[in-house]
Amino acid sequence: MSGAPRATGRLAVEGGQQIYWEEWGERDGVPALFLHGGPGGGLGNSRYRFGFDLTRTRVIGFDQRGCGRSSPHASDLTTSLAQNDTSALVGDIEALRRHLGVDRWIVDGVSWGSTLALAY
Repeated sequence: MSGAPRATGRLAVEGGQQIYWEEWGERDGVPALFLHGGPGGGLGNSRYRFGFDLTRTRVIGFDQRGCGRSSPHASDLTTSLAQNDTSALVGDIEALRRHLGVDRWIVDGVSWGSTLALAY
């Protein structure tokens, strides 16, 4: 599967943040969350989705607060990072899970994302 994600959106989370999310694969597939490498990173043009069988999986990725297409972006010098910590990111994951109607999911990540997965 290439091209555009099947679904995208923005979710307002605590602290005035908005996180960007996207979905690939089957709507009724096994839900799987991918967590990118964290600060300074994002989903970008990542090929993370190809690590999953998109015929059987509902793959969800999101840009963590301050990163990628989420806002406000940490590169803006007026953006406070006071509420950008591990517990806030774990809260964002849980808010996204509820927003998307997922009961439980596989959680996968790279670099900082693997640490965040363990914290979650």
